Formats: sequence, C-alpha cells, structure tokens
Amino acid sequence: MENNKKLVALQIIYLLGLSFVFCLSLAITDGGMGLLHHKAEFKAEEEKSGMQTYIVWVKKPVRKLFSESRRDLKSWYKSFLPKTVASSNEVTDDRMVYTYHHVATGFAAKLTAEEVKEMKTKDGFISAHQERILPLHTTHTPNFLGLNQGSGLWKGSNYGEGIIIGVLDTGITPGHPSFSDEGVGPPPAKWKGKCDFSGAFCNNKLIGARSFQGGKSTGDPPVDVEGHGTHTSSTAAGNFVQGANVFGMANGTASGMAPYAHLAMYKICSEAGCSESDIVAAMDTAVADGVDVLSLSLGGGSAPFYEDGIAVGAFGAIQKGVFVSCSAGNSGPGYGTLSNEAPWILTVGASTVDRSIKATAKLGNGQEYDGESLFQDKDFSPDLIPLVYAGAYSNDSTALCDVGTLNGVEGKVVLCERGGGIGRIAKGEEVKRAGGAAMILMNQEIDGYSTLADPHVLPATHLSYAAGVSIKQYISSTATPTATILFKGTVIGDQNAPAVTSFSSRGPSLASTGILKPDIIGPGVSILAAWPVSVDNGTESTATFNMVSGTSMSCPHLSGIAALLKGSHPDWSPAAIKSAIMTTTDRVNLGGQPIIDETLDPADVFATGAGHVNPRRAADPGLIYDTKLEDYIPYLCGLNYTESQIQIITQQTVKCSEVGVIPEAQLNYPSFSLIFRDLSESQTYTRTVTNVGPANSTYHWEMLIPDGIQMSVNPAMLTFTEVGQTITYSIDFIPEQHAGSDLPFAQGYLRLYSGQHSVTSPISVIFDTQQ
Repeated sequence: MENNKKLVALQIIYLLGLSFVFCLSLAITDGGMGLLHHKAEFKAEEEKSGMQTYIVWVKKPVRKLFSESRRDLKSWYKSFLPKTVASSNEVTDDRMVYTYHHVATGFAAKLTAEEVKEMKTKDGFISAHQERILPLHTTHTPNFLGLNQGSGLWKGSNYGEGIIIGVLDTGITPGHPSFSDEGVGPPPAKWKGKCDFSGAFCNNKLIGARSFQGGKSTGDPPVDVEGHGTHTSSTAAGNFVQGANVFGMANGTASGMAPYAHLAMYKICSEAGCSESDIVAAMDTAVADGVDVLSLSLGGGSAPFYEDGIAVGAFGAIQKGVFVSCSAGNSGPGYGTLSNEAPWILTVGASTVDRSIKATAKLGNGQEYDGESLFQDKDFSPDLIPLVYAGAYSNDSTALCDVGTLNGVEGKVVLCERGGGIGRIAKGEEVKRAGGAAMILMNQEIDGYSTLADPHVLPATHLSYAAGVSIKQYISSTATPTATILFKGTVIGDQNAPAVTSFSSRGPSLASTGILKPDIIGPGVSILAAWPVSVDNGTESTATFNMVSGTSMSCPHLSGIAALLKGSHPDWSPAAIKSAIMTTTDRVNLGGQPIIDETLDPADVFATGAGHVNPRRAADPGLIYDTKLEDYIPYLCGLNYTESQIQIITQQTVKCSEVGVIPEAQLNYPSFSLIFRDLSESQTYTRTVTNVGPANSTYHWEMLIPDGIQMSVNPAMLTFTEVGQTITYSIDFIPEQHAGSDLPFAQGYLRLYSGQHSVTSPISVIFDTQQ
C-alpha cells in the first residue's frame, strides 16, 4: 500500500509537468526555515541600496583583444560593468566580488536591476542571475565498507597517498588529531594552494586552508565554528585516531576513507548558508590549486544546469580531470527532491550502517521498543516513572515540544513528536527546561522506521512512528502510564543495513529526467567523525568527535573512495571513476535481502540509484562507461538549451546543428532512465564499454526486465582481446500494450558478467501516457 502511494505521488510529479521543487538540505535539524531567515538578514544591507550580488556569465574574450591571462580576463569582465562603475578602479574593486578563470567564464558583482539591464545590451553578455544562498546538506564505516588496514583497496592505493581532496564547507578545526600528518608524505609538486592558518596548523595532511565567506578571499583563516566542515573533512580523509568515541559510545579507531590523502579546505558556508558566488570562486581556486577531488556537502533545489553554479563549476572541474562528489540533499522521502543533478557530478544519497547506539523505551505494560540515542545515561534509573504525551492537552506546537511550550512535566518521561522545523536535540532541551526526566522522540509518519543517534542533553530515545503510535495508545489506555529508558550501548550487526534513510532525497531528476539520480548511496546515518569541541557534557578533550547524520556525511565517504580509486588508477577519468563506483554496488543488505527504505519495504532505484557503494569491487570493475567531455555537448543540445546557455556550462562556442542532438538517455552513462509517453514507440539506445580487466575477457548478459516492457540487447555477448578495447552495444526497450495501467513506474537492471566481474546498470521506467 505504501509503495502504491509513492507511485501515485511520482505520477503526480510528472502530470504537474516536473514542477520546480526547492529542497533544503540540512544535516542536523529537521527543518529549514531558519536558513531562509538568515538569508534575509544576510542580504538586508545590499537590498537597502538596491544592489544584489549577481553572477554574470559572458563569452570568452576575442583573443586579438584579450588574452586569457588573469589580468586580461578581469579587464574583459570589467568592460561589462556600467560606465559609471568601470571608470573608477576604486568603485570597481568594491562592486566586483569575484572574477572566475578556471571553471567558468564570468564574474560576480554587486549590481542593481537597472545596471544588469544595461549590461544585457553588450556584445559577449550571455546571462545574469541573482546568486542563490544554498544550505548545507567514522570509527566503524571503513570496516563496514570493507576497508581494512594492510589489505585490499587501502593497501593498493596506499591509503590515498598523494591525492588531494578539496572540501567546500564551513571551515576546519586545525590541530585536531584527525588532521595529524603522521604517516602522510609531502604534497605533490603540482600543489599551488596556500594555507591561511598561522604556525604549524597546516602540515602534510592539511595542506590548504582558504576562506571565501562574505564575498572576498580576505586571507582570514577558515576556522570552523559550525562543526560541519570538520566532520565532512575527517570523513573523507581524516587520519587514524585511536580511542575515538562520544559519551564512550562507538569506541574504536577513527579514520576517513582516504586516511593518507591530503586535505584542502575552502570555507564558503556559515550558519546562514553558502552563497553561490563563493561556491564558484572556491571551485575556481581549488582547480587552480591542483586538487584531484572536490567534495561539496551542500546544494539547493532543482535548476537548469546553466543556472546552477555548482553544475557550471563542476563541468569546468571535470575538464581539468577533477572528480566532483556532491550530496543528494536531505528532503526525502518525497520524489523529485534532489540537489546536484548534473550527470558529470556523483550524486550521493544516505544509508545506514550496521551499528546502532541502542536505547530502549520500556512501558508499564511490559512492552519494549528499541530506539537510539548517542547519550547513554548510565545513572538513569531503570525504575518506571510517570509518562506523558506532550500534545495530550494542548496544541500541535506542544506535541512537537517547541521552545517554551511544556508545563507540568516535572519528573516525567515526555513523548515528543519529531518535525515542525525544530531540531531533535532542541526538543530534548525543552523537556529538560521544563523539568522532564527523559524524552521519547517519535517519528512523523513520513519518517517511518528511520531513527538517528543524537547527543541528547538528557536521557532519551528516538523511536519509529509505529512505536510512537503504540505508546500513544498505551497512554490513552490507562490513568497512570509509566515508562523508563534502558541504555544498551553500542550494538553492531544489524542485518537490515544498509537501508535508505527517510531524509535522503529521491529522484527522479527534474533537471534531466533521462539521467537516473541519485547515482549511489553511502553511509550517512549516525556517522562518528571529528568535531571542533567536545559534546560530552562540556568536558575538555583533544580528540573531540560527534555523531551526525545527513547526505552531508555520505558525500565525503564517496569523495574519499574516489580519492582511493584515483590513487590506484591515476589514468582514469572522472567518468571512469564514477562508472567503477556505480556498476559494482551492493543491492542487498547484510542479511542477503533487497535494500529497504524507511517503510521496511524494498527501496526503489529513485532512492538507491545504482545501489550501495562497495569500494573493494569498485577498484576492479572489469568494464567502465567512460563518458567523454565532447559527449556532453549533444546531450545538452538534447535538453533544448540554447547555444548561449550551453556555452555558460562548457565555456565553448557550440553549434547544435553541427554537433548533433541526442536524447538524454543516450548519454554514455552507467544507468538507464526511460520515460514512455507513447506506448506504440520503442526506444533504442547504445552504450560503449571499455575493458579495464583482463585482456581476454568474454561478457554475457543477465537482465531483470522491468514490468511493462520487453528488452533485447545486441550483440549477444561481448568479447575483448586487449586492455583498453571498447565495444558498443545497443539495447531496445519495447513497451507492452497495457504498460503502466497498474503502476506508472517499473525498474530492473542490465548486467554484464564474466568469470571474474559483474557490471550492473540499473534501469528506471516511467509510463507517462495520461497527457
């Protein structure tokens, strides 16, 4: 029943014409309105003068008049400013926020709407838009992913040695043990970046540190006061730290995915969000500095790629061989809620690991419900005490345990509902303020069985929606309801892991429906990693860690894994690395069953993408789908972008009439995303695979054919005789007469297998025949 509801919702998305969906991607809280408030404050001063920060895209200068040196490009950009501005160098410097040189052709400037209107009349101008403010979207995960010291991919890549990961985030905490350079060699000679921390804070691990916040690269050290950037950086490339834990839980040796890789932090975000002009400037600088991987745990809503600064910057980055990994967003489980949809970006959703920090709610009727809490109060009595539902006698705000709403709960266990834009930890703070002894936090229905381990401020447990409903029924059934919380500590071995968590944003992609997104899922729930300060009741510690959840956490896992693959295969392109990651995934959980979602039903491809990352297999994929840069041009033409819009992305003059036009699904991508609007028409696509396995290899086909269509593949088998050899195959998708009459969506896969390798491409099919 739940899946049917999802499919109806999916059909509605398409019947509404793929309407714009804005997705706020917060890592820690349950709501996003606070960022919108901060955004308004952030812009207030500029609005008083009628000015806004615009990102302006222009054509490359004519070489006879201007070279492409930094000085001449700035002069070219200055020529687009209004005459009254361009005539004064002092005013120009104040108004020109950034000039871009490496990943995009354009600039950011403070302008009025009238000045932008005047600019549009100048030769070489393409477009301008007001910048967006985008929101921010481990001791155990290396072992969970099969990364073990002294063997496998870690050994083969020497733990990422020599690879540089650039992280765009809230800054970093220098001096944290996760950023020690013990065992880490000096950066490669190509590194051109700089460190704005003084003293010995930068080293062979943390080789770069810049701050772009506020519209200028001022040279201020990128100190992390939010924690987000420290956490994501250490997840990607933190060094080994023994005895890492929070509240004594999840104790072990912490490390990032690429523990000997180098880190460069580009601070672009604060509590108010991340400005688009800063993001593009940081990407521009990072590419010039010489990074190999860019990791961005942030993003806004769906937008055409030429209006998306991250998509534009990422295309410029891959042209220089830089791999780009981004979070999918935290606006799930609704469909069409993705961020970072461009096919040249690896888009990462979030899944659970097999570890939980268990806290069990025990009721007076003997029933027990397992949940999670990072704070495990060993002194909390197991004796039953009065239990109350916060919303029993008041309004919805009270049920949500909003600030200042609770009264009469002294000494009681308080049942609070999740949601309302109020942070999970903040609800516990309200219970504690009102004198409550403990909190039971129940999910909203939409979050199902997905729970999180948070550093609560009082004894607490986070339970599923079903458990919460049962507890409400118990409270209503007796005049004297009682409960307590039993703390059971770190538990490893959940056979349902990995599972897709409720907050992980889902496809389909609204910007490009012919590309299946997200690409992949990785660990993003209750991830332990470095933190600027101790959350352990304010105790002092030099090795401070925290447990945080979000696609912000899954993204750097994949960034680090990409760094390992880059180290093992330095000749692979970003597309080749992406293909290796996507075609070698796990599609079942530790119990051998299909990966489930927050409903406990099998997750669909719009939740999982290609599946759950398996680093060991990704290092030896057998075959890869290597999308070339020139392949993206006819794909962009097929999106019906104008040639000027395509030029914003590619920085090239494009003639679609000359390069041709292909359907989105024809891009040489490791997955298939099909839409049938006419059941009388079949669809045929080709893919080209490159042999990176044994020279003499023969691959056969295995297909799980989606309901409602027939499939045929040609040739019948693929036989390779040398490494690097390419073979193109074609696949026909033929709709059946009554396809889509029961369900508007189907899924399957296409698998190439040999004696040593299995190369799998997921398939999504949408039947949109009601128009």
